[in-house]
Amino acid sequence: MSARIEDKGDRLIIWNGNTEKRGALSPELYACINDALAQARELRIRAVILTSEGPFFCAGGNLNTIIERRQISEAERRDKVDDLHDLVRGMRASPVPVIAAVEGGAAGAGLSLALACDLIVAAKDAKFVAAYVKAGLVPDGGLTSAMARLLPRPLAMEMCLLGRPVMAKRFAELGAVSRLASPGKAMEEAMALADALAEGPRQAQGVIRGLVADAYETTEASQLDAERDAMAAASGRDEAAEGISAFLEKRKPSYG
Repeated sequence: MSARIEDKGDRLIIWNGNTEKRGALSPELYACINDALAQARELRIRAVILTSEGPFFCAGGNLNTIIERRQISEAERRDKVDDLHDLVRGMRASPVPVIAAVEGGAAGAGLSLALACDLIVAAKDAKFVAAYVKAGLVPDGGLTSAMARLLPRPLAMEMCLLGRPVMAKRFAELGAVSRLASPGKAMEEAMALADALAEGPRQAQGVIRGLVADAYETTEASQLDAERDAMAAASGRDEAAEGISAFLEKRKPSYG
């Protein structure tokens, strides 16, 4: 099985099982991610975790598949790339935070998927590689957009133009990785993040992740309007009533 979903009650874990090909992308992985994102609309789900069953998070696209696509038209190849882009759009629009638990590393479109997540937990020895140029290809999956938001321009250029790997520690220093973990412990740390998220207000968290994501793409004036509307709505919800009461009463809130 090249991909599967594990239901843990308040979180869904997407396991990339394509271990023989270092977690390369597969139709089954696409299907599992889309399925998990659809299930995440259920109120019980507080987080989605994307990880691998093998020692490497995701090596990106299967080069043999890309070679086969030389036989189809450019328009058909665009459609194939759009399948990946639709996946990234879906992750960006998730109703709950998406966490990447990265062991080994993420390369090419695997790096695109990792950076499409809201939070990244990476093993200290993990490597991030924009490997496209090594195969005469160019980035896709929103990689250049994510890099422009998260990394200094010279580093993004070096990664994309030369395909040189960057260690997780460097990504963490730049704020692109949320937490570093000991090798083999990335999933454990990701679960701890999911535990913390599960204690918070689900609706507010969903609005917050949308506001933060949109802030990279919009003007300050538009963002101020979005924050005004979101705050006006949030302050009238039961979550705010409970959160404010708990704060004033010096107790832990219970959001149910």
